[in-house]
Amino acid sequence: MIGTWVSILPPIIAIVMVLATRRVLLSLGAGIVTAALLLANFAPFETLKGVWRAMTVSFWDGGLNTYNIFIMLFLLLLGVITAFVSLSGGSAAFARWAVTRIRTKRGAKLLTMALGIAIFVDDYFNALAVGQIARPITDQHKISRAKLAYFIDSTSAPICVVSPISSWGAFLIGQLALILGTTAAVSYSPLTAFIMMAPMNFYVIATLSMVFFFAWTNNDFFEMKKHEDRAMNEGELFDQNKEIPGQLKEEFPEHTHGKVRDLVAPIVTLIVVTLGMMIYTGYKEAGIFDIWAIFENTDVPFSLVIGGTTATLLAMLLYILQMKENETASVSWMGRAFVSGVKAMMPAILILIFAWGLTELIASLDTGLFLSTMVEQLNIPVAFLPVLIFVLAGLMAFSTGTSWGSFGILMPIAGTIMVNAAPELLLPALAAVLAGAVFGDHCSPISDTTILSSTGAGCNHMDHVSTQLPYALVAASVSAIGYIVLGITGSVWIGLVAVIIILIVLFTYWSAKGKQRAARIA
Repeated sequence: MIGTWVSILPPIIAIVMVLATRRVLLSLGAGIVTAALLLANFAPFETLKGVWRAMTVSFWDGGLNTYNIFIMLFLLLLGVITAFVSLSGGSAAFARWAVTRIRTKRGAKLLTMALGIAIFVDDYFNALAVGQIARPITDQHKISRAKLAYFIDSTSAPICVVSPISSWGAFLIGQLALILGTTAAVSYSPLTAFIMMAPMNFYVIATLSMVFFFAWTNNDFFEMKKHEDRAMNEGELFDQNKEIPGQLKEEFPEHTHGKVRDLVAPIVTLIVVTLGMMIYTGYKEAGIFDIWAIFENTDVPFSLVIGGTTATLLAMLLYILQMKENETASVSWMGRAFVSGVKAMMPAILILIFAWGLTELIASLDTGLFLSTMVEQLNIPVAFLPVLIFVLAGLMAFSTGTSWGSFGILMPIAGTIMVNAAPELLLPALAAVLAGAVFGDHCSPISDTTILSSTGAGCNHMDHVSTQLPYALVAASVSAIGYIVLGITGSVWIGLVAVIIILIVLFTYWSAKGKQRAARIA
């Protein structure tokens, strides 16, 4: 059953169940049990061992799994920071300050987009930091949490995948070095190849263009429109009856002693210390002060924990400094805030544990290898290879919940195919892998970046998936057409022009529909 069509059943079962029932943990659990049964050939004891392995891999994977443990610790620290910022009145003060500077809904959306693009060093860091900064502002302007999650998710991975100075860029440049080192078909360096691939990543171009359009205008459609209309007309930013990861349930005392610095100082500290630690750990490992080598060797999870710990201590200190003048401040409230912050992040951590467990079992079933082998066996015309690779990367990332896993499996295969079939299309094909993997990761409810984006925004996870999915599918459809044009013409620039023309037509149409709708309401 390993490496056969049966291997795609666990992710299909998990994804179909989560879309149908919207019960994430139950659906992921069903996928885990299915995968464990297949790996054990339905032997009961071996199945139980497989389930146990899936549930413990986040903590122990042949040794202490510090990568996942540090990510979970950082989430807990972020919850505690959020609680103390709220307890000290920093969130309310920042919201009052922001309203006087950012006076329009458009401004709030554009700020969120700009933050997502500016914090490009890592997608996890991006998703959670942007959420903390932008949420008070978007809440004040009645922008739904689903819309905030869309902005966060659509400016984290898409920016990281084309930025050479990022954890993603370092990983991908390393992958390109392995691929390009085995062929004489190209003469440029891995870094040069990575930079050249940026305009070939049509999904990133389409996604970022759509983010700007939806930030500039008030147009929305499908499920997102329902969330935005409810936020604007009823003031309800999210469904109160659903589980909201990262949402504090504790009611803290109201007071007027909060200052803007009570929010800004911990978040700025979080960003500066985390970035500094990423540079330090990368330099320590690389042994030379070379920016590319530093980001290739940096320890992102450890850096996040150090940054999170420092920011947490500062948030606590700022609250302690209020105790002389704030009659509601007390040590007991500090304890309650700490517990509240930890409890707020537990739903997100549980989803991550289940998602990581399912991803581990799917990897053991060789689901990704089965999908990639199908492409090699099909006799596809060269002109359609870029779009086929794009679609396959999307399916693989959607099924496995990991874009990095899809990169690792598909990039060498795509490189081998294109070197033998059409060397001139090598870089476009590799760019199609990156584009498709980010697309599939965006759509997948079992993706860790999707989970962290909904957590950063304070949005119900399945609400984020269902509202973002139509936007991602539109961007993917536009990209697919671009890759078909590229394959047929052999020109990256003609393919890019096709993408731009389609986007202009779509934006014009959506704007006209929006004006008609506004006229009917008026």
